[in-house]
Order: sequence, then structure tokens, then C-alpha cells
Amino acid sequence: MMSDRMDITAGPPDTVLQSAPTAATDRLADALGAPAASRREAVADVARAFPSWPLVWAELGDLAGDEIEAYAYYRVGYHRGLDALRQQGWRGSGYVRWSHPSNLGFLRCLEGLRVSSAAIGETVEEQRCEAFLHQLDPAWRLPR
Repeated sequence: MMSDRMDITAGPPDTVLQSAPTAATDRLADALGAPAASRREAVADVARAFPSWPLVWAELGDLAGDEIEAYAYYRVGYHRGLDALRQQGWRGSGYVRWSHPSNLGFLRCLEGLRVSSAAIGETVEEQRCEAFLHQLDPAWRLPR
């Protein structure tokens, strides 16, 4: 017998971002393998080629020269990630989990934005990012 009942125990759906093209991941791997003196510029070249890919912005944030530069890179990646989530049908609620590799760029940008916000004294934004990370994936924990 079939049931028309909805399973309410399943919770909100997971949204999973599309994987980056192989060309993007290959170029980023090469850029990250570049000598330290030219690594940031090599990653920036990947961002120029794939500007909508949040992971490349997370990597640029990690390579930033100071907290203001990091904040800017992470913010760009965060917004590009929100755009990508909306394209996948996300409407502002539901999970975006760390366990899905293609979500890592967006989530790393959000975490980087949290950290860099704290570094520049933006405590309200830091708290907002932390709350958002918990909403997107309740299993998320502050890095130690």
C-alpha cells in the first residue's frame, strides 16, 4: 500500500554545488604548486579564468598579504558561492554541508570571512558568519 505522507524526519534538503570543471581544478593544483614567490599571482590567474568558482577565492584569501586583503577575497568567494547556491535551487534555507567536497570553497570563504572579520574588529559580522555556518551544517565546529 502506498502512502501519500511526507517524511518530516528527513529535515531540510542538502544543497550541493556543482563540481568545478577539471580544467579549473588542474590549473589550481598547478598554481598552488608554484614557488611561494609566484603562487598568489598564479592563483589569481586561475581566478581570472574561473571567477565564479568559490574555491579559488578561498585559496586567494589564504594567500592574502594581510587581513583586509583576505577579507576582500573571502567576501568575493562568499558572494560567488551564494550565487552558485541559488543556481542549484537553494532559497536561503536548508543544509550546505562540509561533507560535500564541491561545497568546500563556499564554506571555506564563509569561515575565512568569519576569521578575517574578527581580525579587523567586525564582531557583528564574525558572529553572523558563525551562526550561518551552524545553520548550513549543524556539525560544523569552530576550528581549534
